[in-house]
Amino acid sequence: MFVLGLDSMPPSILYEKPREVGFEYLADIVEDSKRYVMRSCHPPITVPAWMVMFTGKTPGELGIYGFRHRRPGEFKPYIVNSSFIREPTLWDIAGEKGLRSIVFGVPPTYPPKPIHGILVTDFTTPGPEKPYTWPPWVKKEIESIAGPLIFDIVYRSEDKERVRRELFEMLEQHLRVVRYLATSKKWDLFVYVEIGVDRAHHAFWKYFDTQHPRHEEHPVYSRVIPEVYQRIDKWFRKLHKKLPRDTVIVIASDHGIKAMKGAFAINQWLAEQGYLKLRKEPEKPGTDLTEDMIDWEGTIAWAWGGYYSRVYINLKGREPRGTVDPKYYEETVKQLKRDLEKIRGPQGEQWENLVYQPSELYPVVRGDAPDLMVYLDNLSWRPAGTIGWPSNYLPENDRGPDDAVHDWNGVLAIYDPEGTIGRGDAGIIDANNVASLLLELVVR
Repeated sequence: MFVLGLDSMPPSILYEKPREVGFEYLADIVEDSKRYVMRSCHPPITVPAWMVMFTGKTPGELGIYGFRHRRPGEFKPYIVNSSFIREPTLWDIAGEKGLRSIVFGVPPTYPPKPIHGILVTDFTTPGPEKPYTWPPWVKKEIESIAGPLIFDIVYRSEDKERVRRELFEMLEQHLRVVRYLATSKKWDLFVYVEIGVDRAHHAFWKYFDTQHPRHEEHPVYSRVIPEVYQRIDKWFRKLHKKLPRDTVIVIASDHGIKAMKGAFAINQWLAEQGYLKLRKEPEKPGTDLTEDMIDWEGTIAWAWGGYYSRVYINLKGREPRGTVDPKYYEETVKQLKRDLEKIRGPQGEQWENLVYQPSELYPVVRGDAPDLMVYLDNLSWRPAGTIGWPSNYLPENDRGPDDAVHDWNGVLAIYDPEGTIGRGDAGIIDANNVASLLLELVVR
């Protein structure tokens, strides 16, 4: 089985118009595949979505709710890595059954853990100077054919030409390394996730999506996303011919993508509503909310920005300067939830705000979960954690240029050359059900 992971690929592209955007060869594969709409997890973001798909566990069971987390009582975040993944992955289980795997770019796999096969870590890797392969000697072999590995790029930048150049440099290197591993090593399961697709979407979506509220035609940048698709398509056409004839091909994404309508200053809103109290007003727009800026004795809640917002209650006994008595915790959370659900758009228009306590979403809640998880206008508006803005409604992301937000639906297309699993639309599959389906296929 070869799993081609196209990070943030939506069904509207791969299923509805693949040939129009450059997926000439993959379009034929998809047409002959059993096609699911892959319903992403809560939250629909890269970390934890890929691990949900490859372990079959919810974010609550994994204890992973994003790339960053905070420990109770601490303000500064810590970063999730592979040591937080305590559930067996698809390749772990395959290894127990004697099957060899090659894994490339699945987040979060840094630092590398031993597997029965070869593992190359993902975009969370600090840099090529770190150990990033299992077994360790594979690093030297990779660098002998492709140089030090590029794990990620700075994609939120005004310098679009540099983003474009570095994006294609990273993509071409990844394709070269994966081709080498796939054609020169023994394997039964190959899992390759390409983060460059996601970076292209975030950096260039407004040039590509004609329905984007800030759509702009550009002679070069409007071609970046189709060129990324084209390069992957041509690469896979050549690679596919070298794979064993009975190889099952899986094309998957962790979530979808759509236009970012704007950003909403969530902490400013909390301050206006009396939930958050500041010691003094920020001196400039876009100021990061820091621990010393908050009047903790007068604060009920504060939030993080991101593709979704994590809201934290200033709870007595948990936070160093907590103000909310535990007996009023549930009442406070429910009131704040009602208020968040009522947030409207810049013209007073109704938003579809989705606000959850983690216990509403997961059968088990492990790790350092937030008190509330907030999706503004069903993900179309990005929560901004910074403060000092003249309005709560920002035309663009507060963390640098970003044209897109995540969407709920990704793809899962399974092509079986022997035709035993059929073809055609197969309905919806939840992210945490993907692992059992793939495991059944790879060990049959």
